[in-house]
Amino acid sequence: MTALSICLYCIIQAIALLIAANGAPVLVNKALGKRWSWPLDNGLKLPDGHRLFGDTKTWRGLCSAIFFTPIAAALSGIEPLTGVLFGTLAMTGDLLTSFIKRRMDCAESSRARGLDTVPESLLPILLLKEPLTLGLIDIILVVAFFFLIEELISPILYRLHIRKRPY
Repeated sequence: MTALSICLYCIIQAIALLIAANGAPVLVNKALGKRWSWPLDNGLKLPDGHRLFGDTKTWRGLCSAIFFTPIAAALSGIEPLTGVLFGTLAMTGDLLTSFIKRRMDCAESSRARGLDTVPESLLPILLLKEPLTLGLIDIILVVAFFFLIEELISPILYRLHIRKRPY
């Protein structure tokens, strides 16, 4: 496969993994409420006076993404270890976004269109492009489709009382 060819199946697999990695913490939060919801940063504030990540980035969310993404990977015909790495990298991108937003003085769970989806989608697909057999065009399409999916699905999940905000 060349960098300019398109693999629709590979794109669908990558989007399924992104949905699993990013959806698992939301669904587990809905199911468990505040139980086992310990912040990853343990309340640490940096010299700028803001939290490292904030209360919404929890060990439970991280673990749920790393647990459920390999299941989605196996169901999609992808090695479970690739799923573990994918979930870990997606959450790393999500934490990077939270870190940047705290430095920009944005409130926790505030909207930063693009910044909210690009790092968490781009990091895993760039670093795992070989096992996912993604070319350049595939990568661009996955990031774009994931952005659109988030934009379309988030308000619906909010109306269903699954998400706390419509974005």
